[in-house]
Amino acid sequence: MKYLVIVESPTKAKTIRRFLPNGYVVDSSMGHIRDLPASAKEIPARYKKESWANLGIDVEHDFEPLYVIPGSKKKVVKQLQQELKEADELILATDEDREGEGIAWHLIEVLKPKIPVKRMVFHEITETAIRQATEEFRNIDMNLVYAQETRRFLDRLAGYTLSPLLWKKISPGLSAGRVQSVAVRLLVERERERIRFKSGTYWDLKARLKTNNDKLVFEAGMTHLDGKRLATGKDFDEATGKLKGNSGAIILGKDDALKLQDSLENADWAVTDVEKKKQKRSPAPPFITSTLQQEANRKFGLSASNTMRTAQRLYENGFITYMRTDSTNLSQQAINAARTSVKSMYGDEYLFERVRTYSSKSKGAQEAHEAIRPAGHVFKKPDETGLSGIDARLYDLIWKRTIATQMADAELEFTNATIEANTGMEKATFKASGKRILFAGYFRAYVEGNDDPEAALDDQDNPLPELHGSDPLECLGTEPKSHETKPPARYTEATLVKELEKEGIGRPSTYATIISTIIDRNYAMKDGSALVPTFTAFAVTNLLEKNFPDLVDLGFTSNMEELLDEIARGRHDWKSYLNDFYTGDNGLRQKVENRESSIDPQEAKRIDLPIDGLNGYRIFVGRFGPYIQTGTNGETVSTSIPQDMTPGDLSAQKIQKLVEVSESSDEPLGKDPETGKDIYVLTGRYGPYVQLGENTEDKKKPRRVSLPKGLSVEQVDLQTALKILSLPRMLGQHPETGKDVKAGIGRYGPFVVHDGTFASLKKTDDVLEVGLERALELLSQVRKKGKGGSNVIKELGTHPQDGKEVRVMTGRYGPYIKYGKKNISLPKSMEPDNITLEEAVELIAKK
Repeated sequence: MKYLVIVESPTKAKTIRRFLPNGYVVDSSMGHIRDLPASAKEIPARYKKESWANLGIDVEHDFEPLYVIPGSKKKVVKQLQQELKEADELILATDEDREGEGIAWHLIEVLKPKIPVKRMVFHEITETAIRQATEEFRNIDMNLVYAQETRRFLDRLAGYTLSPLLWKKISPGLSAGRVQSVAVRLLVERERERIRFKSGTYWDLKARLKTNNDKLVFEAGMTHLDGKRLATGKDFDEATGKLKGNSGAIILGKDDALKLQDSLENADWAVTDVEKKKQKRSPAPPFITSTLQQEANRKFGLSASNTMRTAQRLYENGFITYMRTDSTNLSQQAINAARTSVKSMYGDEYLFERVRTYSSKSKGAQEAHEAIRPAGHVFKKPDETGLSGIDARLYDLIWKRTIATQMADAELEFTNATIEANTGMEKATFKASGKRILFAGYFRAYVEGNDDPEAALDDQDNPLPELHGSDPLECLGTEPKSHETKPPARYTEATLVKELEKEGIGRPSTYATIISTIIDRNYAMKDGSALVPTFTAFAVTNLLEKNFPDLVDLGFTSNMEELLDEIARGRHDWKSYLNDFYTGDNGLRQKVENRESSIDPQEAKRIDLPIDGLNGYRIFVGRFGPYIQTGTNGETVSTSIPQDMTPGDLSAQKIQKLVEVSESSDEPLGKDPETGKDIYVLTGRYGPYVQLGENTEDKKKPRRVSLPKGLSVEQVDLQTALKILSLPRMLGQHPETGKDVKAGIGRYGPFVVHDGTFASLKKTDDVLEVGLERALELLSQVRKKGKGGSNVIKELGTHPQDGKEVRVMTGRYGPYIKYGKKNISLPKSMEPDNITLEEAVELIAKK
């Protein structure tokens, strides 16, 4: 007997092949082998005249889909058909979730096998799991297929119906999405809160204290003055920045704090009360998809998409169980492996007294998998895997989290001491808090990260000396401290994933794609780890909120997910649901038709920001980016907002300054001594720049050079402008080649360049002052140079179909994939250092 086993990826095929005996041929479908048409050129000629052809779904005839095999998959299909001719049985071993079920069904629909077909599923790629799966075949679950198709159709119907509306009313190239638009609205709502926020200022004092019998110095913070509570951040109104009327607290100002500091020098200090409390901490559940994304973002700064790509590699190479799961359940095999690991590494005292189990708290949890854990019945220690880089770090994280679930609770003791300072005239009350770890328990293996970067982790000791009521204390000094209330923090990838999961929006397996799309389509930009919504995000969210509120409503979108779950369970008809959503009397198609004519494009481009004191300034998004408009109709003046500025950066003062700079740009700084042309400092779409000469009919693009970052328009005088216009500066000749080394400013900031090799300057480098020695140092750190003057980041190997070399390169305009003579840009959300050959092949196929 000959068996053909089909999986999704070459890596998975390679791993499974090791565990199957002779007679089994394992090959890959390279993901989906067919899909709805991605562009007009993929639509077969006989359908091109159909009104629904671009949509790819015949909504008038029972939502009949038009599936096509993309050109990049035709060779794959041909190879699978050839292998099928030589097989006696077809085994479909795609992933066991809805997506995998859909891929398996499409394979049957395309290959039309005339031999027996079996469905094989497993949640880890180990020899035991694969051998067991070959004895437990099942049929394709059509309910899972229907759920997957419904999700795909919903996304296509929403995107293809709303996106053209955004093109007409706001700007070409925009997109809307069923889940994507809700996620963008969350970012925008948080930014609105931050813009509306008014900060309040208050003071308190910190005291450094010690007992007479202990050398340990500890800190205490002031909480009361003469029995009246001092205000803290929670007492301030976010809308006014003033104390809430019912807070009952008093504000300590700067002068009051300094005066009190002086009087406390001669105060008597004593402990008035000590409260001790013991607590136990239990370990967090094992990882599911969303919590793995959150923790990898907190601890390693990994994006959700990077985390999933890394986890995919670990799964396909047999190191962890399936990484798309909502279940915190661990199998008995996993529990035994974890408990064995704990005993061998830490001893019996660190083993929890009984098996610890977890129930899933995820809203609408689906997919009856295990949690994400190390694969196999014996867990490989991280140093036994042979892994390196981010693969090793993520495996280590999963391994630690898993074994921690079977470890003993941590035991902690918290001490809260109340301290009084009596000056004879007034009494100041201080509080000191301490923490001691009595028994580390699972802390020995793993401590969960925190979304607040200033919060102390659980396993950090912060002890107080032994204190008792009425103990006298020695004050080593007090320090007044100023505090300013802070606006709510922007979402990071970790906190956005957490919020989406809490609200039941989308599914954890889709979060990485959602966030990547938001960044790649310029709805958000990264500022450190924070996701900052752009002007485009505000404009699109405004339009959808005003005209299609259901589509960006959390409850409505969450309910859609619950209905998809019902379809997967066979409890709801999928086509009737599609009809209700799209073609019904109150369906999306009708809503768009009804609203389109009433949406004024100029109003759709206008962004309402909750900024005080705008005084007639209006903000719009246009074809060339955001801009400020002043004046009345017929006499309006527009001022560009720099591209790196976001809505949250704006204030009435900044807007006024941008307009003033724009209005004053008619006045030159002076003349260039060489050409006699006027020199101007201007502000445009990409920020402030120096310009030599004026725009004329003969020369519409005079020489322009961007200002170095950190240099404001006000700081630029004629001499500085001349230096900037001299860029790129000649620094000298390279000692090895004799070729020129220069410094300049490009699209991605200041750089030095030698023989086509570019190196970015660091924040501490000044492009106007950097010398040859520093330039050579930076250039020496750049990776080896490839053909054509670009730098090779990573050699990926050869393309599986034609053998051409595939590399990740970096050039003047950022990272890209080099495939033969073709260059394919990398999405912003993909880290060039972590990309794999499989991912590169997928990007090449899309291109």
